[in-house]
Amino acid sequence: MPLGRGGCQLLVEYDEKTTISEVVRAFKGRSSRIWREEFRELTKLPSLWTKSYFYDTSGKISTAKVMAYINDPHHDRH
Repeated sequence: MPLGRGGCQLLVEYDEKTTISEVVRAFKGRSSRIWREEFRELTKLPSLWTKSYFYDTSGKISTAKVMAYINDPHHDRH
């Protein structure tokens, strides 16, 4: 998926025993660690990610709905 300003969108497949919050936490934690190792100046920031996230299942969501979310102007305010 294309990157939005200040955020990203992912299409992820994961096992049914894992909660969505665990998936999000794993992505945010790993990416934060990798970026902080590569860009040392990021270690001065308290956090690279907000606690918020949006999810929906691909079984009931259309591409149009995903694109509407990505293009929603509220993303520019963060």
